[in-house]
Amino acid sequence: MKDNMSFADLAKKRQSDRKYKDQAVEREKLIQCLETARISPSANNSQPWKFIVVDDFEKKEQIAECSIGLGMNKFTHQCPVLVAVVLERQNFMSTIGSMIKNKDYSLFDIGIAVNQFCLQAADLGLGTCIIGWFDEKKIKKILGVKNRRIPLLISVGYPDAPTREKVRKPLEVMSSWNEY
Repeated sequence: MKDNMSFADLAKKRQSDRKYKDQAVEREKLIQCLETARISPSANNSQPWKFIVVDDFEKKEQIAECSIGLGMNKFTHQCPVLVAVVLERQNFMSTIGSMIKNKDYSLFDIGIAVNQFCLQAADLGLGTCIIGWFDEKKIKKILGVKNRRIPLLISVGYPDAPTREKVRKPLEVMSSWNEY
């Protein structure tokens, strides 16, 4: 990130990249992204995540193949790294809170951690795309994941396309003050 880039500028820079350069990602940068995800807040400090970094080419290609369907996610063969986000068990207090309030806090927590991972990647000049469409059963088998869910994958690499202008709902449509 440029020394003068604000957080708002970083948030504008982060996008879902679907085109990557043929360039390896340095392990140090991946570790920095993991560390930023690791320190993410979570309900009752439950930290219900494990990130599996797949940078071995053959295994990454197997995972990429499991993410392609109905014309989606063909770009996963192009990215040098895929990260599988495993949903770990919540701690006792988060589990109780989730049941009482009928809210799965662990999914919120994973969303926060994944967002921090992706923002850190953008800060380091990397591109990411959060992927929810894939054959979870096959990916779990490839990665040796048992009795857990994999709700998300993250593609990581050096983007090979410019940052796009964000098209979003106007502020007055997506927010209000003091009432709906």
